[in-house]
Amino acid sequence: MAKKKELNIGLIGCGFMGRTHSNGYLRARNFFPELAYTPVLKAVCSRSENKVKAFAEQWGYESVETDWKAIIARKDIDAVDICTPNDMHAEIAIAAAAAGKMVLCEKPLARTLEESKQMVDAIEKAGVKNTIWYNYRRLPAVTLAKKIIDSGKLGRIFHYRANFLQDWTINANLPQGGEGLWRMDADVAGSGVVGDLLSHCIDTAIWLNGGIKNVSAVAETFVKERMHQLTGKVEKVNIDDACAFLCHFNNGSLGLFESTRYARGHKALYTFEINGENASIRWDLHDLNRLEYFDNADDSTVRGWRSIHVTDGDQPYMDKWWVPGLGIGYEHSFVHQVADFLKSLETGAPCSPTFKEAYETQQVCQAVLDSAASGTWKDTQGK
Repeated sequence: MAKKKELNIGLIGCGFMGRTHSNGYLRARNFFPELAYTPVLKAVCSRSENKVKAFAEQWGYESVETDWKAIIARKDIDAVDICTPNDMHAEIAIAAAAAGKMVLCEKPLARTLEESKQMVDAIEKAGVKNTIWYNYRRLPAVTLAKKIIDSGKLGRIFHYRANFLQDWTINANLPQGGEGLWRMDADVAGSGVVGDLLSHCIDTAIWLNGGIKNVSAVAETFVKERMHQLTGKVEKVNIDDACAFLCHFNNGSLGLFESTRYARGHKALYTFEINGENASIRWDLHDLNRLEYFDNADDSTVRGWRSIHVTDGDQPYMDKWWVPGLGIGYEHSFVHQVADFLKSLETGAPCSPTFKEAYETQQVCQAVLDSAASGTWKDTQGK
């Protein structure tokens, strides 16, 4: 077997996403042995020295840093993986690109459209490999949905609907800001459910159904003031707790999207359904190994929704895992993205979604926020 080429990873941030990405790097080399490149956990960075040392020991990183600029300055780092809160994405990505590093960045691309554009410009100027971790694309059932749509089996598409529902902020006494709750602080997160949850739905929708032309949105912040953990003061809440929007896709289909953190009983209900002239498909994150499919061409006596258990070796990614009938989980989507990124180093092809593609999702997110604020339809292009 040919000697593997090493890709030295510098991970910035060791929270929830730092864990998922680290697991992806470790497992990819086990389950995708044919790849020419293998990731090496070279360094991890966090401002807390105790925290980052414990993380490095747990996941097997060779070294630690407490300043992200040190990661970028190191000559032994090939790729910078950004797992920080959103307010640091732009500065780190721009600096990493200028240093000639490959850049992998957690979603959303940034807090604002302006920051996102600066990131795209920096990446394209530097010509470095890049990708954004919109991981749900890499779940086999979602990838199978893409293959079915691209085959034309659905025919003309009329409707796309998606939701992402949670309930973790239904507590008026929950503070905003600081470690663990930065998603509640607009200065750090940029927005609430729009950037955190709807961005996932929008990325998947654009990938499956094409571009979004315009949007009409409503948003609500149910608790208007919360104590801020960093200042100790009660301050205005500027993130959106809930948002719903209608849209027109470029292919003429209609879209309906909803997201909230106030849906009691739902921890992470992400679903989508697509209705075409000839067939329909739907998917539910809570049953992520299944894709439901309705084909109007079936004989009327047996016509109905069929449940496709996506675990066979001829279905996307599944030849790398277990025997048919045995499912995989959320964490495998990150393994698949790592594998796809490593493969892109061999082929020279982009690893989608790139920064430029994620900018299109950011355009839609901004149009949604603008529409909700103005109460009018907003175009998504040319912002």
